[in-house]
Amino acid sequence: MSITPPVTPLAIDTIGTPSLWALTIGAVIVLLIVDFLATRKPHEVSMKEAALWSTFYVALPLAFGVYVLAAHGQENGVNYYTGYLVEKSLSVDNLFVFMLLLSAFAVPKALQQRVLLFGIIGALVLRGIFIALGAAALAAFDFVFLIFGAILLLTGAKLLKDAIGGVEEDEKDPNDMRVVKWLRRLWPVTDDYHGTKMTVVQAGKRALTPLALVTVAVFMTDIVFAVDSVPAVYGITADPYLVFATNAFALLGLRALYFVIQGLLAKLVHLSYGLSIILGFIGVKLVLHWAHLRWDSVPEIGNLTSLIVVVGVLAVTTITSLIAVRKREASAAAASGS
Repeated sequence: MSITPPVTPLAIDTIGTPSLWALTIGAVIVLLIVDFLATRKPHEVSMKEAALWSTFYVALPLAFGVYVLAAHGQENGVNYYTGYLVEKSLSVDNLFVFMLLLSAFAVPKALQQRVLLFGIIGALVLRGIFIALGAAALAAFDFVFLIFGAILLLTGAKLLKDAIGGVEEDEKDPNDMRVVKWLRRLWPVTDDYHGTKMTVVQAGKRALTPLALVTVAVFMTDIVFAVDSVPAVYGITADPYLVFATNAFALLGLRALYFVIQGLLAKLVHLSYGLSIILGFIGVKLVLHWAHLRWDSVPEIGNLTSLIVVVGVLAVTTITSLIAVRKREASAAAASGS
């Protein structure tokens, strides 16, 4: 009778020294403050403004990756870039939900970037908590890799099922969300927005504004996103510092990116297919990694292979999406002209 050898708690290697953690968290806080000051006065974001901010928030993580490669070696550098690509692609998918929420709550264009900023702050806090819990769990129990893999496989299967069936659960009325109904029972809600104010005094009573409701709705979706995205990047690297860095860099540029690709989002019709493949692939990678920890004969998927698969799937998904939309528009134009 064969006995499975015991697996000792994992010693997780990390490049995150206390000084590097402090510097990174400090930089994130500074960037959030800058974003907050930029949105302090409500205004409609111009394409030029959004493009400049987006360029900055793409150049910054790319430059940081060069530092990781130079200071910590090729393996960490590849892991960082792969994790960043995965998180960025998942964040773009999240923008679909933000777009639907902003539309459903009829958020004025001048206030949209403030709502997005609140969503980014909430996502960073939640993912920071999930990352810390994930690191502690992985260090203590190797089967957490198996759990994370199962989460990603199930999420990927659901994305694929919804994409094939044309299901868009996120199009439901956000006022049907339990937390929104609960807030409406506790406090009155004003009919109109009052600038960046979350609450106002109305008829002698404190009332919530629609801005408070949409912010809470965004926070609730942040929780769902964190459940998917944190295991996904842990499937690339077990280093909690790199997991945090990839999440932070992917999220920080979302506010500006939203206004740059707002029109393009509707054209990425195959994005869900691509994300389902990526999540499924990383899920399999995690399961194989768990099995390899117990049985050396089980093969693992290399990090360079992961990077090639992620880049390839995103490229193919984007190309096929644009081709599908172009064909659809051509058919519609032909039908209207006949």
